[in-house]
Amino acid sequence: MNSFSQFNLLSSLQASLKEMKFKEPTEIQNRAVPALLSGKSIVGVSETGSGKTLAYALPLLHTLKKLENDGDPVKNERHPRAVVVVPTRELGEQVSKVFKPFTHTTRLRVRTVLGGTALDVAKRNVSGAFEILVATPGRLVQLIEMSLVNLGDVRFLIFDEADQMLDQSFMSDAMAIEEQCPNECHKGLFSATVSPVVQDLINKLFSEAEVLRSSGSQKLVPTLKTINKTVVDGKRFPVMQKILSEKVQGGTLIFTNTRQQCDSLAEQLKNSGYKCLIYRGEMDKVERRTNLKAFREGKVELLVATDLGSRGLDIEHVSRVINYHLPKEMENYLHRAGRTARAGRTGLVINFVTERDASIMKKIETIRSNGGKRTS
Repeated sequence: MNSFSQFNLLSSLQASLKEMKFKEPTEIQNRAVPALLSGKSIVGVSETGSGKTLAYALPLLHTLKKLENDGDPVKNERHPRAVVVVPTRELGEQVSKVFKPFTHTTRLRVRTVLGGTALDVAKRNVSGAFEILVATPGRLVQLIEMSLVNLGDVRFLIFDEADQMLDQSFMSDAMAIEEQCPNECHKGLFSATVSPVVQDLINKLFSEAEVLRSSGSQKLVPTLKTINKTVVDGKRFPVMQKILSEKVQGGTLIFTNTRQQCDSLAEQLKNSGYKCLIYRGEMDKVERRTNLKAFREGKVELLVATDLGSRGLDIEHVSRVINYHLPKEMENYLHRAGRTARAGRTGLVINFVTERDASIMKKIETIRSNGGKRTS
């Protein structure tokens, strides 16, 4: 498909796409939208920034609105017809923002129940009748057990950013959620990479699903430029200062491997006169959300993060990623690099390289020499 209009979506959705200047679908959208519209369950593996959320949101909105137009609207309170399971509160808020412009024309209702918010807020959010629920797994299971949500009328169950479902209880929560849905509901799983957790989920819940793997999955996008900086005797900060003296348009996301490294680097930056914020686990959730919001809005240009910031966050203005400490695993490197050069834009990744990074650098160079594609 060369145009969204060829999907034969409802006119209300077409109007919203036109208003937002969406014209040509991405590869994963081209493959996933028709599959979900035809009633198939799918596994969609596609690179970061490729539009996976819209790939399931469009068929979901089309199908649910068509049911309403055909005289079968939602009648029962607390009975959503679509559930989107996301790993974190931040990603849940991001997904709901993708849905929002389309709800103005379709009048479909999207509610969120996310971890990190008060239970009373979650209870209010699922009161009354609505069509779509965006939820973190633990909070959704909690509401099901309290009989505050009933999944008996669910037509779509989507697991988004599945490779970020890192909580130990995720698999049991996913199984519990799926068991509450009707057997005939359509299922979708979307992920940038197939981690062992994702493969386990595919084996258990998506054994009969059609697997759609984009040509860009497990790749570094061609619009991404990579620069390697050699670090001698562990002296990273002077290299950092030189890099930061070279201004770029947009924000810079700086990755470390541990919370201690994150805090230490942020303190060094602040003491040297750089304005920066942190984004990591084991910090106040309100502060973390506030920091992300400030960075997203361009109020601060430097965000120092652990791998918590590498997965799924779509921050449009990130033009530069710095791996102050390179990760040990290639999966994490791909996620970090995927924070920039999204949706066809250009981006820059700068790697701080020491002798201990020989193994990961060999893998990175293999991908780059293979046209950006991962071979193993």
